[in-house]
Amino acid sequence: MPYFFTSESVSEGHPDKVADQISDALIDNFLAFDNSSKVACETLVTTGQVILAGEVKSNTYLDVQKIAREVIAKIGYTRSEYMFDANSCGILSAIHEQSADINQGVDRKTKEEQGAGDQGMMFGYATNETDNYMPLALDLAHTLLKELAVLRRENNEIKYLRPDAKSQVTLEYNDDNKPSRIDTIVISTQHDDFDANDDAMLEKIKNDIINILVPRVKEKYPKYTALFNDNIKYHINPTGKFVIGGPHGDTGLTGRKIIVDTYGGKGAHGGGAFSGKDPSKVDRSAAYATRHIAKNLVAAGIADEVLVQVSYAIGVAEPTGIYVNTYGTCKVNKTDGEIAQLVGQIFDMRPYFIEERLKLRNPIYSETAAYGHMGRDSESVTKTFEAPDGTKISKDVELFTWEKLDYVDKIKEAFAK
Repeated sequence: MPYFFTSESVSEGHPDKVADQISDALIDNFLAFDNSSKVACETLVTTGQVILAGEVKSNTYLDVQKIAREVIAKIGYTRSEYMFDANSCGILSAIHEQSADINQGVDRKTKEEQGAGDQGMMFGYATNETDNYMPLALDLAHTLLKELAVLRRENNEIKYLRPDAKSQVTLEYNDDNKPSRIDTIVISTQHDDFDANDDAMLEKIKNDIINILVPRVKEKYPKYTALFNDNIKYHINPTGKFVIGGPHGDTGLTGRKIIVDTYGGKGAHGGGAFSGKDPSKVDRSAAYATRHIAKNLVAAGIADEVLVQVSYAIGVAEPTGIYVNTYGTCKVNKTDGEIAQLVGQIFDMRPYFIEERLKLRNPIYSETAAYGHMGRDSESVTKTFEAPDGTKISKDVELFTWEKLDYVDKIKEAFAK
């Protein structure tokens, strides 16, 4: 029987994402100057104010105010009427030394014995319903907002957009468990105040979203075209006026958009946030590692859909368990339990080896902090960082290494496929 499934996304100007981006910018700067840094940094943003708190063990010193202001300006909060402005907001730092009790469980005599930075379970998921092995509803929700941000920065066809925005996409699936059409699109976007009355303002925004944004998405991403139809239900700024937004409209905190960051409600989530954590925190590194496994399993033809779970005890290197669920879509003559055993043989899931395999001790995290940590393109870039004394360093890094399909052949060999 056909069914509906919904996922949402939020823009880089959403207050929770502002907080995530500041936290991850701090991570990148710490790792750029000291790649052994241990960091757990939380950010709170509200009207005219940023509060940084967390624990750090590092040999470098950062100008955290400067870094935070650069992030806020890049997002687009550069006008006083936003009530949250990169140049004038207050920034309070309450960052202190990492607990020695925690650190003793991570740092060991040899790197290979590095323990997990916390207990918990992490999940990775992949499906072949899109070419990036992501759930389609989330992929679409991200794409709509990324293109809306492009329109905002162009300031050409739509001139009134402000940084805060949210999207939601509802898909109808057919009897074969395949997405067949878009049923509903919800977009709420912050905007300048209009001289016109509220009804005229709302009508223009709705027309611009349907007649400018949607055609651009269809043109730039033809893979979605067949899903669009004349019967889509659009809810554009359904509450009406959305002038007050961003951190002035709603307090933002690091780690409150973990479903947006992962799979849009598909698969599962262990509950741990990513942003603001260095890779010794398995909440982050093991979530990337399980995505890497799930994606390569699906790409290798082992199953159409895969969920991978790994779990840890704090301070212990070996995982306490690896679990695989193929949702009845397995294409090989093995049980899910047997697949999990093979996964444990192919992929070393000890924290140090995850860091090495995915090159996680590099400043690669700012790019993850908006529009999802999964389903992105792996690419090599050069990033430049400046220390408080004016010293600049450039780093050649590889982004989104967990999205690489570099284990497909090894998986096929292990499964004799």
